[in-house]
Amino acid sequence: MYEKIQADIISALKEKNTLKLQTLRGIKGSVDLEHINSKAVIDDNLVIDIISRGIKTRKESILEFEKGNREDLIAKTKEEIALLQEYLPAQLTSDELENIIASVFEKVKPTSNKDMGLIMKELTPLVKGKCDMKDVSTIIKDKLSNL
Repeated sequence: MYEKIQADIISALKEKNTLKLQTLRGIKGSVDLEHINSKAVIDDNLVIDIISRGIKTRKESILEFEKGNREDLIAKTKEEIALLQEYLPAQLTSDELENIIASVFEKVKPTSNKDMGLIMKELTPLVKGKCDMKDVSTIIKDKLSNL
C-alpha cells in the first residue's frame, strides 16, 4: 500500500493534480514520521491506521468549517476524504458489521457496560479500517445498554 501511495504521488506530479499530490504527500509524511518516531514497521496496517486518522481529522474539520460557513473548504476536504477512502479496504455494510458484532458478543458474553473494553479488544482487529470505529462504538453501547 505504501508503494502504491508513492507511485500515485509521482503520477499526481505528472498530472499536475495538486489536491491529490498534497493529500498523498501528507499521508506519506505521516507514515514516515510514525515509522521514525515509534520504530514501527511500514506495513498495510500502519498505513490504514494513518489514513483512518486522516479521514477522522478531516471529518472533524468539516464540522468546524460548517460552523464558519466555509463552503470552499468543506468541498476541498470532502474531496480529500473521498481520495483517502480509495486506499482503505472495502467498507463493511451495516448488515456485515452487525453480524460481526453479534459474533463477538456471543464469544465475549458481556454482562454490563464494563465489558466494553473486552468487546472492542476482540472486535477492533476484525473491522479496523473497514468501518468508522465511532459508529461501531455507538452500536456496541446501544447493545450493552439493552442487556
